[in-house]
Amino acid sequence: MIPVLLVLNAGSSSLKFQVFEFGETEDPHRVFRGLFESLGSSPRLLIRDSTGTVVADEPFGEVPAFGHEEALLHLAAWLRAHSRGLRLAAVGHRVVHGGMAHRAPVRVNGDVLRALESLVPLAPLHQPHNLEPIRILRRRFPDLPQVACFDTAFHGSQPEIAQLYALPHAMTERGVRRYGFHGLSYAYIASILGEYDPALVAGRVVVAHLGSGASLCALNQSMSVATTMGFSALDGLPMGTRCGSIDAGVVFYMLREMNLGADEAERVLYTQSGLLGVSGLSNDMRKLRALAAADPNARRAIDLFVYRIGRELGSLVAALGGIDALVFTGGIGENDAATRSEVLRGAAWAGFALDEAANASGGPCLARGPGPAAWVIPTDEELMIARGTRDALSEARRQPALRATGA
Repeated sequence: MIPVLLVLNAGSSSLKFQVFEFGETEDPHRVFRGLFESLGSSPRLLIRDSTGTVVADEPFGEVPAFGHEEALLHLAAWLRAHSRGLRLAAVGHRVVHGGMAHRAPVRVNGDVLRALESLVPLAPLHQPHNLEPIRILRRRFPDLPQVACFDTAFHGSQPEIAQLYALPHAMTERGVRRYGFHGLSYAYIASILGEYDPALVAGRVVVAHLGSGASLCALNQSMSVATTMGFSALDGLPMGTRCGSIDAGVVFYMLREMNLGADEAERVLYTQSGLLGVSGLSNDMRKLRALAAADPNARRAIDLFVYRIGRELGSLVAALGGIDALVFTGGIGENDAATRSEVLRGAAWAGFALDEAANASGGPCLARGPGPAAWVIPTDEELMIARGTRDALSEARRQPALRATGA
């Protein structure tokens, strides 16, 4: 039987998953990828094999009681029926927040799960949903190894000064600091830079992960030295529905002058702001681009998004002391040539010389010397979770052997 890893990325009404064959040393090989969507209303399952061929497309109709647990049990049954000699060996989970304690993938036990639950206030849109499948699988399949892989972990390499807020030391000690997110995406890009340009492995690179969530990260010698998200995934760039950086005084104004409760203010900042809030139309960049010529609100939302990318890019170039390359990734970064063009034209001050034809065709190289280069590199967070899960399990097996030999 060939061991496989199941990689899960759970949202409030969705469950993305991928299945990888794996061994001790070779890179995990993708077998299936799929998605449960509209959980809790009209669930649908879609699965593709490694060639992209649809191997399952199952609408379930109106089934409000069909949630994450039902999805996981259905997926387990589907995998058993289509195993073809595969054996589920472990499950790896995307978990947004690892806090100060977790700077690497970790096998989940009761203590780890309780520690991760304590971080829910730091990532209220993501952490509860990331943890739900872990609880379900611990209850349903208690002997199945599970590993948590963290979006915050990659940024643990940042110098202390980059992680601090100018707040009383007691608050810093309680964990109020800049953590950064999208780390699984940035870790993948860092791991593959050399395949595009070997010089970038040791260079100064800004990676723009642009999607419904958006952030920038400064890499020096392939390590994170600064990033735009901070204490929460609300900070930095405007996003699909999140405001990005905002004066804390605005929150006090919402509470005192607009008479919003804390929960309501949180909903506004997380779910009613960003591209959606500015445009009043949509959080989808594709729709806004289609409307921009005729609707000034759509154009304003796009312009603000690009403007803020430019400002944050300047701050990260300062943190790096220069820039050798800018990498676009994520749904918008990989697919929206117009956003890439606007960002690079706005960053001409840094020496970028955009190749419009290359940009229109998707690159991968959008600009090359004598100034800094620009690239489009598709991210693969699921592969990083598979790698992290494999490595955490290998480390767990290695430790008892080391203790037994006295090493």
